[in-house]
Amino acid sequence: MENTISTSPTRWGIIGCGKIAEKFADDLMSVPNAVLNAVASRSLEKAQEFAKPYNCPNTFGSYDELANSGLVDVIYIATPHAQHCENTLMCLEAGVPVLCEKAFAINSQMVKSMIAKSQEKQVFLMEAIWTRFHPAINQIKEIIENGTIGEIKHIVADFGFLANYDPKSRLFNPELTGGSLMDIGIYPLFISKLLLGIPSQVKAVGVMAPTGVDMNMSISLAFPSGATASLFSTLAAKTDTTCTIYGTKGKIFIHGRFHETFGFTLTIEGEEPQEIATERNGWGYSYEAIDVQRCLAEGRIENDKLPLQFSLELMELMDEIRAQVGLKYPQEV
Repeated sequence: MENTISTSPTRWGIIGCGKIAEKFADDLMSVPNAVLNAVASRSLEKAQEFAKPYNCPNTFGSYDELANSGLVDVIYIATPHAQHCENTLMCLEAGVPVLCEKAFAINSQMVKSMIAKSQEKQVFLMEAIWTRFHPAINQIKEIIENGTIGEIKHIVADFGFLANYDPKSRLFNPELTGGSLMDIGIYPLFISKLLLGIPSQVKAVGVMAPTGVDMNMSISLAFPSGATASLFSTLAAKTDTTCTIYGTKGKIFIHGRFHETFGFTLTIEGEEPQEIATERNGWGYSYEAIDVQRCLAEGRIENDKLPLQFSLELMELMDEIRAQVGLKYPQEV
């Protein structure tokens, strides 16, 4: 599906009407040249209820109907992880560009099939790692690339919250690809990969919930540059959810919660720490939506700032971590 003329609003559709979809829809209201034109849930009533606050004119009781409606220029997929691959392939087959919530799929084989379909159809596809587009992360990346803190030697990052244990909930149900790694551990992994690339060594230990998914995940990484990383995620305790990047000339401390931060502290050796405030509009989802629209306007089928190869390598890393702790999902052969 070709994008509409740039002067026309980009018509967004949303598949899946949960909490993340609500936040995305909230922020979409402030995105220039964007309109929420259709939403779909497995229940038409739920879709209609979701649509009301946004004055969204079109609602569907099935994902397939929305994908084939011709009413949208791009679809944001906000269903549980286990459905991401199937939903993405359906939208791409219909010729509709896709922004799919992280984690991109269950495993790298699924991600490869999604990428192959995008390339076959020549239709835009991107993983919704919203942190990549946050002003704070862009500013931190620039500081590091300018050599301000020297060469990175170590990264420490965590993400944890105390979740009520419910075996049927998306956080703990293996059928819904539960566990801390897939839901929140991806953020510490993302920041280490963004700044240091692909690790040369991976060591992971996990503590499992009664359902067999990971409650705690601790990961140590080593990189070809000589840098290392210590990463942690948990559903059993509230952690600081911060990130510290140690370099040979100084360090950067990203304030909690680091993936959606309002600021960071830059400390150069021998100087006073600098507190740097950064912009964050709304929940912080608008930045990725704006960049998707840029890519569509430029006729791209993937995002140059967050290419599909990055998402594939990130999922391959998660495959390796799960293999080390013995975590396999029911959908995997």
